[in-house]
Amino acid sequence: MRQEKLILAYAGENRRLLSYAKRWAKATGAHVHVAHVLEWAPYSFLSPEELDVRRSRRQEEVKRAEAAILAPVLKQLREAGVEAEGEIQYGSVIDQLLEITHEQNGTQILLGRSTQTSMSARVFGTVSISLMQVSPVPVTIVP
Repeated sequence: MRQEKLILAYAGENRRLLSYAKRWAKATGAHVHVAHVLEWAPYSFLSPEELDVRRSRRQEEVKRAEAAILAPVLKQLREAGVEAEGEIQYGSVIDQLLEITHEQNGTQILLGRSTQTSMSARVFGTVSISLMQVSPVPVTIVP
């Protein structure tokens, strides 16, 4: 039987999600792969200079996200005795989470419930609802 691999879709401060992932991983011996996705749409109509500026901003965003989000959550997981690693990706959250799950041979995706209440969220859905509909593995939404 292969080891369970949890894909922890982590957007930032969510103690309940992190606590749930720790408990699940410790109880099952699962490995945790933390995935943080920065929403970033490609723009093909920008000039080369604008693309360079955008690339530079993107690198700054990765550094900030690594320091503020990824490093602290990995530290907490490891201190709890959970085997964990992580990554930061750019693009569509759904597309990137599906790709990460595939590449990592994820057996389940864990994510927090969105607190978004705008009309667009009700009409178009949230990441969690969309992910549940297209994911090839079970999705657990932690309130």
